[in-house]
Amino acid sequence: MAKIRGIRGVRPALDKVDKVASRPYDVLNSAEARVEAKGNPYSFLHVVKPEIDLPEGTDLYSEPVYQKGRENLYRFLEEGTLIRDEKPTMYVYKLVWRNVSQVGLVVGASVEDYENDIIKKHEKTRSDKEADRVKHVETQNANAGPIFLTYRDQAQVDSIVAKVMEDKPLYDFDCGDGVQHTLWKIDDAGTVQTLTDCFAKVDYLYVADGHHRSASAAIVGARKRAANPNHTGDEGYNYFLSVLFPASHLYIMDYNRIVQDLNGLSQEQFLAEVEKKFTVEKLSGEQKPSKLHEFSMYLGGSWYKLTAKPEIIDNSSVIGVLDTAILQDNLLAPLLDIQDPKTSNRIDFVGGIRGLGELSGRVDKGEAVAFALYPTSIKQLMDIADAGKIMPPKSTWFEPKLRSGLVVNIID
Repeated sequence: MAKIRGIRGVRPALDKVDKVASRPYDVLNSAEARVEAKGNPYSFLHVVKPEIDLPEGTDLYSEPVYQKGRENLYRFLEEGTLIRDEKPTMYVYKLVWRNVSQVGLVVGASVEDYENDIIKKHEKTRSDKEADRVKHVETQNANAGPIFLTYRDQAQVDSIVAKVMEDKPLYDFDCGDGVQHTLWKIDDAGTVQTLTDCFAKVDYLYVADGHHRSASAAIVGARKRAANPNHTGDEGYNYFLSVLFPASHLYIMDYNRIVQDLNGLSQEQFLAEVEKKFTVEKLSGEQKPSKLHEFSMYLGGSWYKLTAKPEIIDNSSVIGVLDTAILQDNLLAPLLDIQDPKTSNRIDFVGGIRGLGELSGRVDKGEAVAFALYPTSIKQLMDIADAGKIMPPKSTWFEPKLRSGLVVNIID
């Protein structure tokens, strides 16, 4: 059963929250982060992308980068830009974007649960990215960015959260990205314990987003446990910063693909090969896929609808029915020689937030072909995690994104 607890959260001073809260480290490159944080000395990007305070061209994995992140975090605390709550606290975090509303709980999730697969995963982590996150966590002695977890809806949790939201929020702000962020504080010991007890009845939590952050937090916790001869299990390093959202609240967008070349094929040859596995229909304009196993393809200035033929869909497999797997196994690998999309430099992945215009625009500027996919469902994600399987890379894109710096966990 899932173990959670309150944390002594580090969070922005009331008058600086909209200046501190930043986009996650992994949705911006260094150049974009420099632009976004320009003129804002309070941005949490100074902590999660600390290379922006060092000369351009600095090795992102060098010791000065990690030390600058630590320096900035603790300077924020010393200056009062960030403050720390005095007792174990949970937080209700609501995000509203367009017609999407998500309400989750900010808590400490258990390292032991991660190790024992009570917290289930659906992606493989890359050792280089994992090592980078471990170094950030160890150097800062903090979980600077939350892990996005989900669970099957629990009526009692919903009821408690709804009651908390009747009170005045701690923060309520918009960073200019169209997302309204609202946070409530739960520091009543009885309510914290009741929520802890509620999750003790939850069989599993699922990593929705943040596999590298959760893996690194678990590694750091395990190292600290091994180094402590008086380990009890109550130490802060046994828990890592997480936001728990009920599954019904999650909004998964399409995660699309662009390939640089046609692997030596002409457009006519490529289309002829595609037709062996997919029904191909030329469209009059751009159009998103309307259901599973349907794809939109942009090639040579035109949009096409591809529908997977029944014989390439393996309904007996939780992986075989995934559109990311169908596209990879029947088109990207055999026709375009994209054997490992995680390492190939001929493919790029574009979140659905950017729209179909991003795909056609890039192909019109010189890339070869783009594919828009129907979004993976949260049920598919859970089914794959329950089966102990791994999704193909870049199968899910979640919106809206959680802000970094809104709550931070110092590892005591």
